[in-house]
Amino acid sequence: MRRLLYLLILISGIAGTVGAQELNAVLTINSDRIQGTDKQIFNTLQTALTEFINTKKWTTATFSQNERIDCNFTIIANSLENNKFNCEIQVQARRPVYNSAYTTTIFNFRDTEFNFEYTEFEPLEYTENMLNSNLTATIIYYIYVILGFDFDSFSLNGGQQFFQQAQQIVTVAQSQPAWNGWTAFASRQNRHALATALTENQGNVFHTMWYNYHRKGLDEMAANADRGRTNLISSLPALKELKNARPMSVLLQVFSDCKLDETVAVYSKATMQEKQEGHKLFSELFPAASSRYESLKK
Repeated sequence: MRRLLYLLILISGIAGTVGAQELNAVLTINSDRIQGTDKQIFNTLQTALTEFINTKKWTTATFSQNERIDCNFTIIANSLENNKFNCEIQVQARRPVYNSAYTTTIFNFRDTEFNFEYTEFEPLEYTENMLNSNLTATIIYYIYVILGFDFDSFSLNGGQQFFQQAQQIVTVAQSQPAWNGWTAFASRQNRHALATALTENQGNVFHTMWYNYHRKGLDEMAANADRGRTNLISSLPALKELKNARPMSVLLQVFSDCKLDETVAVYSKATMQEKQEGHKLFSELFPAASSRYESLKK
């Protein structure tokens, strides 16, 4: 598979910029909350961002056209004044499950701190380690996060270099006090918090779980449903380790938003004992979401 090949190329030191772009992104801007303003600027920006994401090569990996990562960027504009946008952004990404028509969500994140300046027809540019605006910084950050989660799901710690690139963007963006969403300790779920959780040592158990969940769990289910389900379920106690180390880790929310409903569905074919154990685990991890795993008690 392309991610495994990519890692081998990196190890050999002969990586080259080949193949198609990595992302198949749909970006939409919702400006319903903006009244009395010419909406053309939103259309222009939507087109420019879509092209920016989908036409740039973000890695040295070889991607065929049908391997591009399906993802959605939804920007909700709350206000616009003098080319200053006050927005929030929802980012989602999916990847196919081996030998099936099923796709699984690998990222689903809502970011409510997304303010930027944009003049219509302004070019969107990016040179590594040089960020021109909070707009491109935020979009590029989420591109690397998506790549990290995708590659992590195919090979153990395969996404680490992309998470490190996201962390580097945080470091550069922090030097711009007018850019919001990057401040340390300002929020448990902002861009700084997410990048830190993905790159600190305490997050290692999450990365191992993520690989086992997808590669040894979901991807095995077409060939052997019982083995795949067992492997997936066996990966989940790592989340408890994470909570013990980082009780408020944003990665727990990431799992809940991406995987909790899917995991409950997997448990539907498990034994009664496994269901009870799953209910107990989720009760400890996600007590506020009890209605989503209530079925495991039946």
